[in-house]
Amino acid sequence: MPMKRNNDLAVKADGYLAEIQTLAGNPFTIMEICGTHTVAIAKNALRELLPDTVRLISGPGCPVCVTDNSDIDRFLYLAAQPNVITATFGDMIRVPGTEKNLQTLRAEGADVRVVYSTQEALKLARENPNKEVVFLGIGFETTVPTVAVSLDTAKREEIKNYSVLSLHKVVPPVLKLLAEDEKLVVDAFLDPGHVCAIIGIEPIRFMAEDYGKPGVVTGFEALDILEAVAMLLRQRAEGRSEIEIQYKRVVKAEGNLHAQEIIKKVFEPVDASWRGIGLIPSSGLGIREEFAAWDAARKFSLPIFHSKETPGCRCGEVLKGLIYPTQCPLFARHCTPLKPVGPCMVSAEGSCAAYYRYAQGSVN
Repeated sequence: MPMKRNNDLAVKADGYLAEIQTLAGNPFTIMEICGTHTVAIAKNALRELLPDTVRLISGPGCPVCVTDNSDIDRFLYLAAQPNVITATFGDMIRVPGTEKNLQTLRAEGADVRVVYSTQEALKLARENPNKEVVFLGIGFETTVPTVAVSLDTAKREEIKNYSVLSLHKVVPPVLKLLAEDEKLVVDAFLDPGHVCAIIGIEPIRFMAEDYGKPGVVTGFEALDILEAVAMLLRQRAEGRSEIEIQYKRVVKAEGNLHAQEIIKKVFEPVDASWRGIGLIPSSGLGIREEFAAWDAARKFSLPIFHSKETPGCRCGEVLKGLIYPTQCPLFARHCTPLKPVGPCMVSAEGSCAAYYRYAQGSVN
């Protein structure tokens, strides 16, 4: 049975590749927004399988990578405070700030805990009533609902020693910025499946309607991505510009209405700084006034940092699709997964880490 399934998958892949070859024609540049897509494309050597005229480039789809240096220094300052337990997902531990990272602070005695959910962070707060537990809210719309639920729970149960430092980002505003960037020539987008599972496609429909940039919301298997590329090329061949859903087994056009409701209840749009890109209006999520007692930025009166980028690191240009990771002079020389200089090499979903592991020679 597994052999038959593998054969069926191979036949489908060959079919998509044949269609892509037929429709390729003139040069066509596609940007994948999601870091998981970046990894899947590199891991499955999809660039090597596509015609030279079809070019795949990575965008700002890794939440760790787009966290601004100043925000990293803010949470490092917070983690170093006495009587604070910092709860975070594992990929934040080694992200470098101006001088240190969370791993270094932990070695120096700071109480930094790796958790796998906001419920674990809440549990830490319940079990340590004499300490402040701060969860680092890093991520796109995919992870925001669980953070919102944790804040709603903390308020309802009066867990007053729990708070969140919200550094969340949302995707539609950065898509608009990319569409308006004259330096970036992108014909179409592979839209993020997990984000669109939450927000649906209405918030990104403007890309096709206002900017003529078609998109396909796709899954994360190699076949998903190949089918999405074929769908985008079909749109070009037929003179269409639409937002289509390839990932129909997960994504609905309206998204997850319950998740949208809890996000709106707890968070509100705020301007946010993106690494290498700058300040983007309404691209972040701040905690609403009703939940101010659980907002770590307010609770600890965190100072504003004005941190500079690491000299020589071109992570910002990688995130905007202006260069490939291999074009950064630090790549694989001074910057590796064991000794990362920038966050694009730290995160498992970072473009630099994906290229280092799978695709150092595979750009077209």
